[in-house]
Amino acid sequence: MGVLLKCLQALYSLYALIIWLAIMFLILPPIVLVSFLGKVKGGNIVFYFLRFWAHVWFPAVGIIVKKKWLSPRTSEPCIYLANHSSYLDAALAVKVMPLPFRPLGKSELSKIPLFGLIYSRSVVPVDRKTAKSRAQSMRDMLYMIRKNVSLLIFPEGTTNETEQPLLPFHSGAFRIAVETQTQIRPVLYVDNHARLAKIKFMSLNPGPCRVVFLPPVPVAGLTMEDVPQLKKQVRQMMEEELRKYRNYPALQVI
Repeated sequence: MGVLLKCLQALYSLYALIIWLAIMFLILPPIVLVSFLGKVKGGNIVFYFLRFWAHVWFPAVGIIVKKKWLSPRTSEPCIYLANHSSYLDAALAVKVMPLPFRPLGKSELSKIPLFGLIYSRSVVPVDRKTAKSRAQSMRDMLYMIRKNVSLLIFPEGTTNETEQPLLPFHSGAFRIAVETQTQIRPVLYVDNHARLAKIKFMSLNPGPCRVVFLPPVPVAGLTMEDVPQLKKQVRQMMEEELRKYRNYPALQVI
């Protein structure tokens, strides 16, 4: 029975990969074309093609996505902060995050031929090597927000492979929120790790993927001195809500 299950898992994973690549190759030519329309207009259109891919791929592989809003959606741009537990997170973001939005991404990937053009339109490139590059990254974020484009940041900084619901948060996302005076909207990916564990493509399996949008957290009037308390407040909100959906070990004090 174990061998049979492994064979079925391998066939399912291969099927999921083929569907993934087939849709990507289908939408790649128009994505390349619209990428020349600029970072805002072109990037926004790129995400509609990527959303088409996500809307086809997830149901095709039996992953049922369900969204839950704990307060009404608003039209103004915000900074979405999501937990990070799986490589599936980025793909799910394309499907569920309100458009237009941009995730933060490493600026060095923008230098790759062809891919770099598409990548630079799909993310806000971030380079922390020097004060000058950090300042440029901040200007890029401000530019997107002023163009009514939201940002998506994973405050844990890496995928969470622990038994706890969240890793400690970095301060960067909260500094950005305060510096740009942009409200924070916490987002929870409840089941992504259960659908796909880190660096284990063969662990991909069908089932639910619940996404919970928490109430927005205003930052108007806050200063850098408020960042530690803001970070603590948002992390506590996210952890308490995650514990309503899954069983975790006892609460850690951070």
